[in-house]
Amino acid sequence: MNGYAGKILRVNLTTGTFTKEPTPADVARDFIGGRGFGIYFLLKEVPKGADPLGPENKLIISSGPISGMMIPGGGKCDWTTKAPLTGGYAGASMGGHFTAEMRYAGLDSIILEGISPKPVYLFIDNDRIELRDASGLWGKATFEVEKQFKEKLGEEYQIATIGPGGENMVSYACINHDYGRQAGRGGVGAVMGSKKVKAIVLHGTKSIPVADMQAYRKAGMALYKACKDAEGLKEWIRYGTTTVVDWCNQVGALPTRNFSAGSFEGAEGIYGKTMREKIVITDKGCFGCPSPCGKYSRSKKYNSYVEGPEYETIGLMGSNLGIDDIEVVAQANLLCDDLGIDTISAGNSIGWAMECYQKGIFTKKDTDGLDLKFGNVEAIFTLIGKIARKEGFGVLLGEGVKRASKKIGQGTEKFAIHVKGMEQSAYATHNATAMLLAYMTCDVGAHHNRSWAITYDLQVGRDLVVPEKVARVIWLQNFRPMFDVIGGCRLQWVELSIDRDLYVPALEAITGIHRSWEDLEKVGDRIWNMTRMFWARENDGFGREWDLPPARFYEDAPTTGATKGQITKLEDVNRLLDMYYEQRGWDSNGLPTLETIENLGLEAVVA
Repeated sequence: MNGYAGKILRVNLTTGTFTKEPTPADVARDFIGGRGFGIYFLLKEVPKGADPLGPENKLIISSGPISGMMIPGGGKCDWTTKAPLTGGYAGASMGGHFTAEMRYAGLDSIILEGISPKPVYLFIDNDRIELRDASGLWGKATFEVEKQFKEKLGEEYQIATIGPGGENMVSYACINHDYGRQAGRGGVGAVMGSKKVKAIVLHGTKSIPVADMQAYRKAGMALYKACKDAEGLKEWIRYGTTTVVDWCNQVGALPTRNFSAGSFEGAEGIYGKTMREKIVITDKGCFGCPSPCGKYSRSKKYNSYVEGPEYETIGLMGSNLGIDDIEVVAQANLLCDDLGIDTISAGNSIGWAMECYQKGIFTKKDTDGLDLKFGNVEAIFTLIGKIARKEGFGVLLGEGVKRASKKIGQGTEKFAIHVKGMEQSAYATHNATAMLLAYMTCDVGAHHNRSWAITYDLQVGRDLVVPEKVARVIWLQNFRPMFDVIGGCRLQWVELSIDRDLYVPALEAITGIHRSWEDLEKVGDRIWNMTRMFWARENDGFGREWDLPPARFYEDAPTTGATKGQITKLEDVNRLLDMYYEQRGWDSNGLPTLETIENLGLEAVVA
C-alpha cells in the first residue's frame, strides 16, 4: 500500500506477546493516519467505562503518510488514549525523529495493550521486537534514560521515555523524546506508566513505498523551496514560537498571575529577543525541517541546558506565575521535561495554587511550608518535583485544577482555568470570542493547536459574536488537525504562509490517491465528530455544561493591560455555543445528531 509502512504492531504487555497485522486499507482510506488512526482504534477497541489507568485502556501511537518522508515538517506522530486527566479523548502530537524511525521499522502504528507485571521497555529493531527488563531504569529521569540508550545502542536509535511523573501516574504526565520533544497533554505519560513501560526504543532501515517517485521529488522540492523563499523564514528561525510573547503581551493575551490579566509588567524579561540574547545557543529542528523552531539554550544562572522554552511554557511558567526572568523559566522547563510532566498543566496548576494562597484559602500548613506568593522561584521549582513524585501538596496539584478545585471548594472553581478538565494553554481569552470558543469546543479540552483563532479576533473585532466567527473556528478545527492526520507539522503553513495547496500533490505522489483540501477537511470533520462521541460515551451527562469556559473569563475583568475592564458576557458565551452546535449539526446540548452521524458515514464506527 503506497505511502504506508504496512503494519500495525500490537504489544500485549500482560502476556508479553506481539502480533503484527496489515494496516487496514479501508481505515487508511477513510482516516488516513495519525489522529485518524488513533480515534478509530480508540472508539472501536477500548470498552466503554475503561479505567484510563487500567488494563483495558490502550496507548495508540500512529504516523501519517508524510511521516518520515522528505516533506517539510514530516516528523509528527500522534499518541491517542483515554485521558487520565479528563476522562475523555486525548490526542497528543510529538515531533522529533521518532515517527520517521517507526516507519522505517515497518510500522504505521504501535498499540500498547494490557499491563506488564514488571517495568519493561519496548525494543524494536526492524523485525526484531522484544520486551526488555527496565527495573534498573525505573525512577530515573528522562534525559538520563535517553542518554543511556544512545550510549549503549547508538545515536541512530530513537527513544520515547517517561520520567517519574509517568511512573507515578500524575494526571498530566508527558512522554519525552530527543531531549526536549514531548507528547505532552492529557496524561499520555501516565497511561504509559500505568502499563509499566519505561521507554520505547526504535531503529529501522526499511523503505516506504511511494506511488510516483518523480512526482514525490518534485512536490517535496516545491515545498522546500517555498519554505526557503518565505519572507519570514529568517526571523522565524531566530525566534521560533517565542515571537508570540511580545505580541500577546501587547494585545492582552499573555496569561498573567493565573489568567487574572493578559498583560504582564515584567514581560520584557521573558521576550523572545531577551531569550535569544541571554540563553540561546543554537537552533534545533525535527525530522526534515527547513525552518527549525526549537531553541537549544543554556542558563548560566543554573548551569543547565534545555531545549526551549517554547511560547506555551514561557506563558504558563513565566508571566502566569509572576516570573520575569527567562533563565528561571528555562530551568522550570528543564525540571518538567526531565521529570516528565506537562509544562502547560503544571504551570496552570501552580498558578491556581498561588492564587489560592494569595486569597488565604491555602496557608503554609497546606503547602508543606512553601510560601506560594507569585514570583517565588524556589517554591515553583520545589512544587514541580513534588508534583512529579506525588509528594505532599504535589499530590493535589498533580490531579489538575478541575479535580483540585472541586476538592477544595471555597469558590476556587471560578479561577480554575480549564475546559473539560484540561488546563488552558497560554492565551488569555477575556475578550477574544473566537479563541474562547476554540478553547471551549476543542476535542481534548482547552488546547490551542486545533484552532488558533485569536488572530482572527483581532482581524475582525475581538468582541464580535457572529456566525462568521463560529464558521472560522470550525474551519480551523477541521483543517489544522489534518496536519496531525497526515503526519506533518502545521507551522510552515502558519508561520511561513506556505500555500497549503502545495501539500496536495505531495500527498498524492506518496499515496497514489488524489485528495483535495476539501476532501481532507471532510475527513477532519468526521474525526472531530468521532472524538465528540467518545466524550459522550465515556462521561454520563456530557454536553453543554462541559463546554463552558472558566468563570474568570465572563466574570472577572482584568484591572490592567490591553484588556482592562473587558470580559465576554455569559449570554454571549451561550450564543457562541448555540451557533457552533447549529453549524456543526449537533443538538442544543452539543451532541451530534443522528442525521449528522449518517451524513458523515459514521454509523458503523460508533455502533
